Amino acid sequence: MTLRLYDTATRDIRDFTPRQAGCVGVYVCGATVQSAPHIGHMRSAVAFDVLVRWLRRSNYNVTYIRNVTDIDDKILAKSADAAMPWWAWAAHNERLFTHAYDVLGNLPPTYEPRATGHMMDMIDLMTTLIERGHAYVASEGNVYFDTRSWPDYGVLTNQHIDETVLSAQDLADSNKRDPRDFALWKAPKPGEPDTASWNTPYGSGRPGWHLECSAMARRYLGDEFDIHGGGLDLRFPHHENEQAQSRAAGHGFANHWMHSAWVTQSGAKMSKSLGNGLLVTEVLTTAPAAVLRFALASVHYRSMLEWTDQSVTDAHAAWDKFTGLYTRAVELLGEAVTGDIHNIELPAPFTTALNDDLNVAQGLAVIYEHVKAANTALAERDTDHALNEVLVVRAMLDILGLDPANWQQDCGDARETTALAALVQGQLDQRAQARADKNWATSDAIRDALAAAGIIVEDSPHGARWSLN
Repeated sequence: MTLRLYDTATRDIRDFTPRQAGCVGVYVCGATVQSAPHIGHMRSAVAFDVLVRWLRRSNYNVTYIRNVTDIDDKILAKSADAAMPWWAWAAHNERLFTHAYDVLGNLPPTYEPRATGHMMDMIDLMTTLIERGHAYVASEGNVYFDTRSWPDYGVLTNQHIDETVLSAQDLADSNKRDPRDFALWKAPKPGEPDTASWNTPYGSGRPGWHLECSAMARRYLGDEFDIHGGGLDLRFPHHENEQAQSRAAGHGFANHWMHSAWVTQSGAKMSKSLGNGLLVTEVLTTAPAAVLRFALASVHYRSMLEWTDQSVTDAHAAWDKFTGLYTRAVELLGEAVTGDIHNIELPAPFTTALNDDLNVAQGLAVIYEHVKAANTALAERDTDHALNEVLVVRAMLDILGLDPANWQQDCGDARETTALAALVQGQLDQRAQARADKNWATSDAIRDALAAAGIIVEDSPHGARWSLN
């Protein structure tokens, strides 16, 4: 069966045909490193990790690019609040994201470019847009894309340009010719550090968010590539703007668009701004990383994942079935169970399920059937059948990044992290009381002591949060 994937641009499931036989270029919008990662960020990371795993298991040579946005308004604002250089704040949070990716078993991308390392690519793209009449210099350092110069603006999200939603910031920016125009380059704002500006022929400043991804995708995947992915919230304006500026510059850009759905709580999208973002570090105090990964990977990537206390309970129960089978198999069959599974033939129903827009729910149903068969064979001491079934189960789980053989160090009860969380929270409670009493010396002393222990405290309207440096 041919791999079929939902395409956001055409709004249907269609055959996936790579530009070059046997090769696939994938660009996924990664982290804007303004703060520590929550599980909503990891939902997208896990979804596209499964895609890459399946493409490679289908014998494609995959070039997987996942970027890092390490300069933007929020990074500058939050680093200033924390009295840290913006680049140090960004680097700290990038490490937290990298740790979360790794802990949850995500494969590393082929390359992970930072926005700050690609300023010349962005300036070149911006110059092309100006020369082709699709961008204009509004004032020194401020360059905008002229949305009405591009007739296809809005096609990705199936909107007419006059129907697109305008933010208060769009309406307030008097530099624009049209409030729907978007920034390619931004002049420095008062109080921003000099290190956050780069010189261009159009004045100093820093790039707009959309320009970054277009430039980096082209640098590593060329003028045209196979798949562009990201979270559902990026469709508009980010991906719409990326596509418009890249195609206006004469580049084919992405042939296929994929978007992963949100993690929600009580129906609301998980985000730090709403105060409902569960940090990865917080969830891992109560659940092993493999359990969290199962919870994120076991729901179809285009389906919303409503997060409740039951989410971890159900994921833990499922994971226990897999690890229980693996442990019993090792006890009975020995090292043969731990062998390489990458050449194991996958069951046809599983292959059919994954080729149908990565239908992991149907794929898991096939996995459970083989888990049952493996357990029966083990109980009957049918060693040859048991070994074959266990290896098949491992091979299928590996596509989801959940091969039990790779997670044996993650099966503890998380007591150390739970104890650390309790101790740190006690210190944060004391600090909160000191701040309420306007005892700033005590408050600062607690924060400094935590920092000396490698614990970064971030204050927000919803209270203090912490993460390991």
